[in-house]
Amino acid sequence: MTKSVVIFHSGYGHTQRVAQFVAEGADAQLITIDADGNITDAEWTALDEADAIIMGSPTYMGMASWQFKKFADASSKRWFTSAWKDKVAGGFTISASPSGDKLSTIQYFITLAMQQGMVWVGQPAMNDGTTNRIGSNSGVMAQVGPTSPAEDIPQGDLDTAKAYGARVAQVAAKLRA
Repeated sequence: MTKSVVIFHSGYGHTQRVAQFVAEGADAQLITIDADGNITDAEWTALDEADAIIMGSPTYMGMASWQFKKFADASSKRWFTSAWKDKVAGGFTISASPSGDKLSTIQYFITLAMQQGMVWVGQPAMNDGTTNRIGSNSGVMAQVGPTSPAEDIPQGDLDTAKAYGARVAQVAAKLRA
């Protein structure tokens, strides 16, 4: 059996809601990066033991939150030992604008995964007007208005997140076999 972990930062609860759906699809442990950009030693161990790591952050000003970037910088200790080499990776983000420059955040996750020697899993769902409505094939992109609560995230975005989590876990299982 494979182990998946969803690591994310959420400033206002929107990214947390998407993370919950990704984790449900992947049957994954959720790890929250706190408001100071930290996680516990036990959570670092969970990441080290995982077969798949799915990263999430809101897109703020065209990039992942500083809290996520602090976590990413701290992951350089894993880079020095190739601890995450050949793990499966994926990512998701949400912002208030239809574009919001979310692709920059996903590309940041991809770059981090490549630096760590990980294997990135894309988002194969077709944009059918509901599922993958933003049309991202690099990872999950979700959107909800700037004054909307997390409960208003469109169900299609959440369904896409859940399906993507399942896909990342399936790829991890295939590569582990």
